[in-house]
Amino acid sequence: MHFMTALKAAWQQRNSLLCVGLDPDPAKFPAHLQGRTDAIFEFCKAIVDATADLVCCFKPQIAYFAARRAEDQLEALIEHIHAKHPAIPVILDAKRGDIGSTAEQYAIEAFERFKADAITVNPYMGRDSVDPYLAYPDKGVILLCRTSNPGGSDLQFLEVETPRGRMKLYEHVACTVAEEWNASGNCGLVVGATFPAEIARVRELTGDMPLLVPGIGAQGGDIAATLAAGRTANGAGLMINSSRAILYAGVEANGGEEFAEAARKVALDTRDAINAHR
Repeated sequence: MHFMTALKAAWQQRNSLLCVGLDPDPAKFPAHLQGRTDAIFEFCKAIVDATADLVCCFKPQIAYFAARRAEDQLEALIEHIHAKHPAIPVILDAKRGDIGSTAEQYAIEAFERFKADAITVNPYMGRDSVDPYLAYPDKGVILLCRTSNPGGSDLQFLEVETPRGRMKLYEHVACTVAEEWNASGNCGLVVGATFPAEIARVRELTGDMPLLVPGIGAQGGDIAATLAAGRTANGAGLMINSSRAILYAGVEANGGEEFAEAARKVALDTRDAINAHR
């Protein structure tokens, strides 16, 4: 199924714009998982199973797996999501960005090895570095535009001359992706919840293109401001990501034995808070 078809169905069927980010840090795992060789898989699997009916997508961050030689657990996790929760698309958060020949290998890694439904990509090396991902027309390609970290302004907010006139670099990226790179209708953009004015500007420039919005929860982004700035006319168009605030909500309590239930409660509250502003 085309990533965008699956995403739109999840928005509607799950009544949710919530994306749960899977950033597993073994140092924060509950006591009963400490020291297990499959701890990363088991932790993430429990979170997935507890929250799958509340989300529009899951977003595993590859660095948290690769740093601990747990790529096999990432493969198993994505396979589990596809088998047990087939309506929920998986975005591999890898932020890849390299020359075309290397990007071809990264695309194979994401879509053929890990079998992700979408991947995050850094567009700042230009079109040839993105083409290998766009060559998979049914897969989502979600490009960094206005990122949630404070240092994003160092470059993304610079004013540049473009064929459309003078604009900020992130605006040029948004226009380029929407007007030139999205021939298969499989592109989205990353715009941080910490910059609601820029979310509104990207929405203005790109129409109904899906936006992946990190930065609520632990990073302090405001849900109401994010929805006001970024929702489409039908109250969708956003994948609002929360990671740490959900993953580790219950790890401190009772040795963390009920961590998945605590994560579900925070995910439910977050989804409902988002829906209150749709």
